[in-house]
Amino acid sequence: MNTKKIGDLGEDIAATILEKAGYEILERNYRYKRSEIDLICLKDNLLVFVEVKALKSHHFGHPEERVNDHKVQKVMEAAEDYIFAINWKSDIRFDILSIDLRNHANYLHIKDAFY
Repeated sequence: MNTKKIGDLGEDIAATILEKAGYEILERNYRYKRSEIDLICLKDNLLVFVEVKALKSHHFGHPEERVNDHKVQKVMEAAEDYIFAINWKSDIRFDILSIDLRNHANYLHIKDAFY
């Protein structure tokens, strides 16, 4: 399975997890210039930007460990664009959803992962 297919599968699983938890998926793969946000959700009047990381193996660490400072900066850049585009005036949050593709039930939802 190539990287794109792993990413797409991870995002599909993440969307399902979040919807079951009461999140409304507003956008998938929102792009701004060279930045991307995997999922943009709404829950309880809170706009949530979600970075999804999925791996088939923990040989090189856990998926959430792959969110580095550069990725955080890119997600925040795209989030700022989205916030202005829809004229959002309420609270926001940045989450990471880490998924173990060997067992989809094994995931970690890190709320307020970065700011």
